[in-house]
Amino acid sequence: MENNELDRLLTQRHKDFTVFDFNGKKVPCIILEEARFDNIMKSVAGKPVSVETNLNILQDGLGNVFVRVTMAFSQGGMEERFLLYANESLKFFEALADTSMLALSSPHSEYGSSNVFMIQLPKPERAINALEKRAE
Repeated sequence: MENNELDRLLTQRHKDFTVFDFNGKKVPCIILEEARFDNIMKSVAGKPVSVETNLNILQDGLGNVFVRVTMAFSQGGMEERFLLYANESLKFFEALADTSMLALSSPHSEYGSSNVFMIQLPKPERAINALEKRAE
């Protein structure tokens, strides 16, 4: 990754995320703008939904690790994409690797108690790989 590529990725990264406690487990949560979160919730509310989640790891060999998170929803034909900078979100990826759960929420939600959309990841090894790449 050249410097201009690193700068480009840094400007594209999603900066709003947190980790919250849910029944004694730390759950990583991507925080979305209110309208974007509401759109997702309106599309899936009351319907059986699956979310195909893909974690694509980008690294430069100099310790910079990015993870592109892509979520394809079975309802509403929606696809959401987020670029996370693993270097500044280590606790996020530790929690993701530990619980295999990912939450989406809005800035006005009470994380862990209301207005949170939870996703169970079928393949947690991608989160583990992101952690390992970060540690190299």
